[in-house]
Amino acid sequence: MKSKYFNEEHNLFREGFRDFLQKEVVPNIDEWEKSGKIDRSIWTKFGEMGYFGIAYPEEYGGLDLDLFYTVIFLEELQKVNSGGFAAAMWAHAYLSMQHLLAEGDDRIKTEYLKPAILGEKIGCLCISEPFGGSDVGGMRTTAVADGDSYLINGSKTFITNGVYSDFLIVALKTGADVNSKDISIVVVDRDTPGLSASKLDKLGWRASDTGEIAFDNVRIPKENLMGEENKGFYYIMQHFALERLTMGVNAVARSEYALDYALRYMSERKAFGKTLNRFQVLRHRVAQMASEIEMNKQFNYSIVEKLQAGEYPVKEASMSKLLSTQLSDKVATECLQMLGGYGYMEEYHLARVFRDSRLGQIGGGTSEILCEIIAKMVIDKKVYDKPVE
Repeated sequence: MKSKYFNEEHNLFREGFRDFLQKEVVPNIDEWEKSGKIDRSIWTKFGEMGYFGIAYPEEYGGLDLDLFYTVIFLEELQKVNSGGFAAAMWAHAYLSMQHLLAEGDDRIKTEYLKPAILGEKIGCLCISEPFGGSDVGGMRTTAVADGDSYLINGSKTFITNGVYSDFLIVALKTGADVNSKDISIVVVDRDTPGLSASKLDKLGWRASDTGEIAFDNVRIPKENLMGEENKGFYYIMQHFALERLTMGVNAVARSEYALDYALRYMSERKAFGKTLNRFQVLRHRVAQMASEIEMNKQFNYSIVEKLQAGEYPVKEASMSKLLSTQLSDKVATECLQMLGGYGYMEEYHLARVFRDSRLGQIGGGTSEILCEIIAKMVIDKKVYDKPVE
């Protein structure tokens, strides 16, 4: 089907990436889901193919392609049936690496961004804390100046790639005041003394290494500061629109995958002398889900177009994550039900989709937080302009 958003080059890229995933990733997914560890070699394969460099400048080894290539990257990752694998890839490429590009100086871009694009170094973004959650301004991890160094103490949690990554992009307090503007962003090497990580046991996303990070007098050079000191809160805000939209695109693609899987099953499974796709009650549920998926997808594409044009659609991106992740849970539940008892079996894909989907309404800002943000814009007429330094 023709689309105003995707041209022939986009379509060829999608076909190539889909083939790559089917050959290099899908045969290994079940093993990675069981072990909770993704084979290191797949990162370098992604890097060799340029998939981590889609949105990054050519001078650092990227492809400098438009945002709809990123949409394709996110959508196709959801079709390997591992939310954890997909999260590991996009958290590296569109959370940690975005900060390297936006706030890193030439040295940091050379030492971290270039090898990250090649898949030689894996990154993670550390914002959430055990007592902070969605309250970015309430973080307690500190970096105290000590000569030419910072001394870091505190902890982070729910960090995707938090255990096996090579470097960490860390948000922390660098001022004595509790004001959120005292937050700064630094890059920390994994092997820095005093840094430790433990893997968290999760309901879903089991292929990814979600970790809790502890900093015990971790000393880093001041040159590892990214951007200006105490400007970290604004840097984080700059990336929120893309992060929320990423979660929205993921959720809709996951919904599509679940519905397609259920439809294949319904076309083969017979009950009372006919296939399940001939029962009116199920047909109407499919019609409802397909309509909501398409509406959300087109809405998300319109937001990508705004971002591509340099706008800051924080309201629309917040709405995208809110509605798309709610839809994903609904579709996962409905499609699992259509498989009956088989939907509850791990042998069938929907059991994993059901578990993986649930994080959508929690990670990257809970649905409750998003509702309050949207309410401020709709009811209180608050305007979130693009942050400036």
